[in-house]
Amino acid sequence: QVFSHHCPFLMGPIQCLTDVVTPDTDIAVTLSIFELASAAGIPCEVDPALVNVLAGSKTGTGGSATSPLLPGTPGVPSWTPTQCHPPSLAEGSSPEEDYKVACLLLVFVAVSLPLLASDPASVYNTETDGYNNNIHCLAKAIIHVSAALFTVHNKNIETHLKEFLLVRAAGG
Repeated sequence: QVFSHHCPFLMGPIQCLTDVVTPDTDIAVTLSIFELASAAGIPCEVDPALVNVLAGSKTGTGGSATSPLLPGTPGVPSWTPTQCHPPSLAEGSSPEEDYKVACLLLVFVAVSLPLLASDPASVYNTETDGYNNNIHCLAKAIIHVSAALFTVHNKNIETHLKEFLLVRAAGG
């Protein structure tokens, strides 16, 4: 808000760039625009930093600051080999296997939601204005992680989130 008030000539073009991005836009261009927008404080559909970390662990580069999707990107968190790799991005697996595991991760979350909702810690706490187990953050987490995972695999995010809702509506 403050930045757009003081520098509208700078924020206007950045906002226009984010408005132009469509699902058909090249992934490298989309991530570059989203990285610029994120740096300017504009919310994006896909978190470029999360995509870089996932892409880095997928390719076995360790999620270094020179991601294969955004070469030379500074400020990307490092991923050391001693840290646990996400299961969908295990080293040595094929891209098709990684994609299948990402899809199965969404199925697992969809099937697990009723169990999580019935957990005794899933009770709203008025003192903290949220849930004790932070279940209120789950929707946003599902959207952001799914968007990053399927961006890494160059798949349609909206289609996969619709499938997630269908699996959840079917009762698992």
